[in-house]
This record gives sequence, C-alpha cells and structure tokens, in this order.
Amino acid sequence: MKLESIIKPIKDDLDTFDKYFKSQLQSKVPLLNMVLRYVASRSGKKMRPALIFLTSKLFGELNQRAIIGATMVELLHTATLVHDDVVDEAQERRGFLSINAIWKNKVAVLLGDYLLSRGLLVSVENEEFEFLKVTSNAVKKMSEGELLSMEASRRMNYSMETYFEIIRNKTAVLLRSCCEIGAISQNQPKEVIDDMGKFGELLGIAFQIKDDILDYTTNSTLLGKPVGNDIKEKKITLPLIFALENSSQIEVDNILKKMKSSKSAKKEVQNIIDFVKFKNGIDFAEQKAKDFIDNAIGILKKYPDNDAKNSLINFSLYIIEREK
Repeated sequence: MKLESIIKPIKDDLDTFDKYFKSQLQSKVPLLNMVLRYVASRSGKKMRPALIFLTSKLFGELNQRAIIGATMVELLHTATLVHDDVVDEAQERRGFLSINAIWKNKVAVLLGDYLLSRGLLVSVENEEFEFLKVTSNAVKKMSEGELLSMEASRRMNYSMETYFEIIRNKTAVLLRSCCEIGAISQNQPKEVIDDMGKFGELLGIAFQIKDDILDYTTNSTLLGKPVGNDIKEKKITLPLIFALENSSQIEVDNILKKMKSSKSAKKEVQNIIDFVKFKNGIDFAEQKAKDFIDNAIGILKKYPDNDAKNSLINFSLYIIEREK
C-alpha cells in the first residue's frame, strides 16, 4: 500500500497543518526568508505529522493541539536534517540541492539553529510545556545517538547492542515523540502515552533497519544516497553486523580492511554487498524489522477499532514494505 492511500483519512488535516507550518517559516531578515521559502517548497512526505494525527485520532477528533505538536516536531526534524547535511557534507536532500550546497555551511548551521529555536518557541507561545519536554528529550537523544554513531564508525564497532542503541536514539526517539504527542493532545493517561511511545519507538527501529537494508539493495536517489553509501561512510549496520558475526576471523579482518580504506573503490563496495547477501545479512535484517513491526501492531490490539487504528496498522506495514 502506498503512503498516500494510508494517510488519505487525514489529508485535509495535513493541508491545514501545512498552512500553519509555513506560517512559522517567515522572517524579517531577507536572506533567512529566502532560505525558509526554499525549505518550505522542499517539504517531504510529512510522515511524522501524519503519525501524530493518526495517533491523536485513535482517541478522538483531531484538535489544534495536535497541529501545534506536529509543527513543533517538523521544525525540529527539519533542523536536524539541515545540520546532518552539514556534518555529512551532503550536497543533496530528497533529490534537491541541500542548504549547505547552495548557501554554504555558515548559513546552513544558522538556519538549523533558527528552526530549532522556532520549534521550541511554538510550544512556549502555545503553553504546550509537555510537548516541549517530549521534544527536548528527543533532540538530546538524537544528538547522543549521532555522536555514538560517529564513534562506532571510527572504531569499527559492529556489536548489535551498540547498533540498536544508536538507532533507538538517532531515529526511533523522534517517532516515539510523535506518538506520545498524539496521545498527549487527547489528554490520555500516562500508561496510554507510554504505550503509544513504545509503539512509535518500535516503528522507528524498524524504519531505520529498512533504510539500512535499502542501502544494500536499492539505488535510492530519492533518499539522497546511492547504493552502498553507508559502506563508503564506514557505517556498520545490521545486515553487515549479522554477516560479520557469522564469519571467520579471516573474513572479518578482510571486510574491515576494505571498510577502513580511505576511499572504498566501487568494486570493493560491491564485494562487501555481495558478502552481506551471501551471509544472509539482508534476510536476517528483514526478519528483525518484521518482528519489531509485529510487536508494534500488537500494542494497538488493546485499543478500539476505528479508521485511525487501521491506518496506523497499514502505516506500520508500509515501513517494512517500502522500496525507498
């Protein structure tokens, strides 16, 4: 199922959100306003606002609080993407030139700071302090996850424990905050908010595993990176971790030597991809992602059936079935 079909029940809500979100991307500084317009014109799939709205509608009619929460999350998420592109020296984002590619790093860093502060101010201006707590914790953990990832790449650390800690912080914590905000917007009790948070975290883990699988299987230019990009960046993700943990020491040393080379040649990258496929690393990762999604859907079973619940289930399945 395509994402467009899944979010069809909240299409009007997403249009309302889009207008409110763009209203927050305005400044009296001409250069900043120009860059903000570029950001607004390059918005992605709105997966995170959609997740907030669907979680909110699981418990009642969508309200303004959910739109405010979605705006906060999207502003913070966009800020992290801008900063990530600077750190990674990325020239493209979603098939378009990145901010740093057009306006250079100084403008990109300052834009990221502006978006971050704007996201926090949205919560303060609307006195949504519980949202602020959730999102601030998410940003903290995302920063920790990114630094842990950099350290793991430097040391060629390929333990599953470290991998799951990284993706839980780098990716899953933001989807967790989306589902928590959706429940908070409907004034749900703590146990329900925790349930929804766990649901979002499981989705986030599966989402990142799927992304890591696609790096071995798909030339996903829409993701802004060619096949094997993680290998070139010395990122050891789940498919490769499984392959290494089921190999001889000679095989491990050989693969790590290829990974450590200053610039992995195209042939070496393909050799590593072939090695991972031969060792069933992709099959293992796909099963793990499916297990996380099954557990996520299991959390929803205790809640009443409605259109939002059906969409959340389909959203969960989409995460592991997507091809980009």
